[in-house]
Amino acid sequence: MVDTVNSLAARVHELLVANMANAAAAVVPGQSVLSSLARTFLGVPQQVDVTAGFHDVVARATALGPDGTWLVAAGNAGLAGLAVARRQTGQALSHLDMAVTAGYNDCVALHMPALRPLHNDPHFRAVYQRMRVTPADLDEFFWLHQEMRVMSRDAQRASIDNIGRRDVGVSLLPQAPLPTRTPNTAGVLITRIDLAAAQTSLQQAATNSDIQRSSGNIGLSVIDDSWDHSRARRDAWRADELESQRRRAAAARAFVERPGVGTVLSPCPPLGSISYPG
Repeated sequence: MVDTVNSLAARVHELLVANMANAAAAVVPGQSVLSSLARTFLGVPQQVDVTAGFHDVVARATALGPDGTWLVAAGNAGLAGLAVARRQTGQALSHLDMAVTAGYNDCVALHMPALRPLHNDPHFRAVYQRMRVTPADLDEFFWLHQEMRVMSRDAQRASIDNIGRRDVGVSLLPQAPLPTRTPNTAGVLITRIDLAAAQTSLQQAATNSDIQRSSGNIGLSVIDDSWDHSRARRDAWRADELESQRRRAAAARAFVERPGVGTVLSPCPPLGSISYPG
């Protein structure tokens, strides 16, 4: 099979989803909402060698030439994230350096709580100062990261709403549409894949959870003569109402570009001046 930009972008998406599933296999204090939900509803997944996968993406994207440069950045950014999680600071900074060289410029991501301890590292600061972004792209970076936080909270609320449901319906977890504007820098495409992967993971977890509940309710309704069918109907109506509300809310969160926002490249905001969306 011949590699293309689209096929490698899809591979990056797959690896990010697999990494979230791998993270769900380890129960650690302070784990993310995404990881805890994935573990609860997807179970302990089969481990995937995401590190090898990202190295493979970098090699194959390099072979594509200039068209694949942003995917080289995506692969190195993924490797940097894995190294941070493993407390391998040297490797993290090396891969981040290569990612920035290839066009990575998500300065909002570099203000995540997990990366704040690196802010005083001279190598990290030098890499950060090399990044350039436009005001228009910076707006989208903020939106993409904010949406990751919002949808995680929505998924947690939905899981609580589903406790005790007697109906057999399966509710979806509506997500805001990805931006369709043409970005000024290809680095935006990397964070769009990050968001898409998080959406996929949360939707898979929510769907699997609902299928388990629905299957259990079907069995109980067959063998339990006292099953409350009236309550099941009310629960179904309520679930449909909540899903409609979530769908409208997700649509309302769609990214809207500010009129007249700047499109000229300039240095990223000073390190430490960005508050990570929370």
